[in-house]
Amino acid sequence: MAPSAASGVSSLPSGFAVFTTFPDLLFIFEFVFGGLVWILVSSSHVPIPLIQGWVMFASVFCFVATTVLAFLYVIGAHGNRTSWITLDAAYHCVAALFYFGASVLEALVTIQLQDGFFYKYYHENISAVVFSYVATLLYVVHAVFSLIRWKSS
Repeated sequence: MAPSAASGVSSLPSGFAVFTTFPDLLFIFEFVFGGLVWILVSSSHVPIPLIQGWVMFASVFCFVATTVLAFLYVIGAHGNRTSWITLDAAYHCVAALFYFGASVLEALVTIQLQDGFFYKYYHENISAVVFSYVATLLYVVHAVFSLIRWKSS
């Protein structure tokens, strides 16, 4: 067992220092791009309700969970327990997987809607796909660095 894990010292910051350390700085960008995905998907016209439902679920779940997790870090709820490092790594891996699935499905539907779809709605779907992939990338980077932090704790 590593000395930091044995002593209960965590590398998770508390207070607003959360937003000054990497990878926790990514919370801000995950929040912004996740919100954009949520807005764009809810305003887009996807004729397959199951796909739009999954994309909405993934974006809303990740948006709310990221907000709650960042808030808990700010108030210092982790109490320097190493189990929060595990929670952080697990959450960001699940969020990256959810967003990747949502991004692929949204891109598939957008490609299928290319012909015979209103110009405005098609471009809204393209924007949703682009921001969804950006959010996926942010969650993947955060997951990788959270796993590195977890491994070293």
